[in-house]
Amino acid sequence: MIQLSNVTKEFDGKRTVRALQGVSLQIRKGEMVSLVGPSGSGKSTLLNLIGTLDKPTSGEITLDGQLLSGLTDDQLTQVRRDKIGFIFQFFNLLPSLSCLENVALPLHLRGWKKAKASERARELLTLVNLDHRIEHLPDELSGGERQRVAIARALSVYPPILLADEPTGNLDTHTGAEILSLVRDLHQRLGATVLMVTHDRSVAESCARTIILRDGQVVEDINREPRL
Repeated sequence: MIQLSNVTKEFDGKRTVRALQGVSLQIRKGEMVSLVGPSGSGKSTLLNLIGTLDKPTSGEITLDGQLLSGLTDDQLTQVRRDKIGFIFQFFNLLPSLSCLENVALPLHLRGWKKAKASERARELLTLVNLDHRIEHLPDELSGGERQRVAIARALSVYPPILLADEPTGNLDTHTGAEILSLVRDLHQRLGATVLMVTHDRSVAESCARTIILRDGQVVEDINREPRL
């Protein structure tokens, strides 16, 4: 589902910084994988490359059998729209839109009619146990509820790949555990391939596989029985 071959990423400034150094890895369809490492190890850079938000300096990335190199910006936007759902640490909800409107927004951008988009958004908000908050604005929700809305929005097109950047990092321990349980449940029910960047050991150990980055390189790839 996700394959990287000798991927490097450099950022040019007063001096060139190599954020990733020849990363090669493969994540199979339906896996739930955590990506960990110290600050500056390249985790977010790697997630951005897989999510087509940035391009590698060298190397190849393949998503769902499609090679990304050579694709135009419009084609990359289509890959991102059709194949990838994003969950961010700080929710990134539009404050003037209701929960329903936030979840339906990606569908409107794909040309869905209002009634159909609203119906799908209602289904997803019910799936994340927020059917009673459909008309509320983000500021009227708790942090955990806002993250549930963000997850529903990420799932709006039932993407085969779900990328999460510190999905519990802005939440208290109890709420973070609830969100993690929800992501795990949705992964099992929908069969999406999940890759989560995290600093939280319990989040990492909830996945059957953990990839550890250090200084822009994969230094360990651990398979285990996930801790529930």
